[in-house]
Amino acid sequence: MIPSHEKPLTAWQRVKLARHPERPYTLDYVRLIFSDFIELRGDRQFRDDRSLVGGLARFEGRTVMIVGMQKGRSIKENLERNFGMPHPEGYRKAARLMKHAEKFGFPVLTFIDTPGASPDIQAEERGQAVAIAENLMVMAQLQVPIIATIIGEGNSGGALAVGVSDRILMLENSYFSVVSPEGCASILWRDSSLAPQAAEAMRITATDLLRLGIIDGLIPEPAGGAHEDPRSAADALRAALHEELAELSCLDTKELLARRHAKYRAIGWVLDAR
Repeated sequence: MIPSHEKPLTAWQRVKLARHPERPYTLDYVRLIFSDFIELRGDRQFRDDRSLVGGLARFEGRTVMIVGMQKGRSIKENLERNFGMPHPEGYRKAARLMKHAEKFGFPVLTFIDTPGASPDIQAEERGQAVAIAENLMVMAQLQVPIIATIIGEGNSGGALAVGVSDRILMLENSYFSVVSPEGCASILWRDSSLAPQAAEAMRITATDLLRLGIIDGLIPEPAGGAHEDPRSAADALRAALHEELAELSCLDTKELLARRHAKYRAIGWVLDAR
């Protein structure tokens, strides 16, 4: 059992909380925060990918476009949703919906919760890498506000493909990383059992990433994790989205894009101490 916040949680404990099977998923937050959600399906090229959901909804009196990964609660649903790992058609669907939002001036809100993009050979045959790269380009140039929130797992290019945004928020017990802790431990030490040490070294928690300037905001969770009180977690997320969207909506398109580009150019700068 994961302990409460009586003492600071380790990075590995937060990873386990991010993966908790009862943790709220994208559609749970849609139900708790938004109204009049209309799901839009399909990439208009191959099929609908159920691991990535999206559609129009109302948020505090305005229309927004929602895009997010969706895991399942049962074995059957997880197989249907590929455990929240999108295929190329999922990312193409996301790009289609974001372009639709741009056409009508709707802000885009993305919710990230994925172990990564689907790694199977069929995904590679259908152009997984190209689909992810094209999404990065689309989001970098999209002329409406974009807010990305990591609500659980945020692994690799599978997360980044819907994560290029004006603001990146993270729930307190989520994580954001170029690779899973198990993958990192397997690569560096050839031992996946060292994942807890890898998680600590990689600086993948919301606290670490906020300090490093990778993300823009940390959203607190109820004691024990978001699954203990989904309503409170949703209320905190709603308040954060309201604040960020109000600020971004005051910017004209030129300023919005200039700030977005500057944000990503600044990531990874190293101070020369010589």
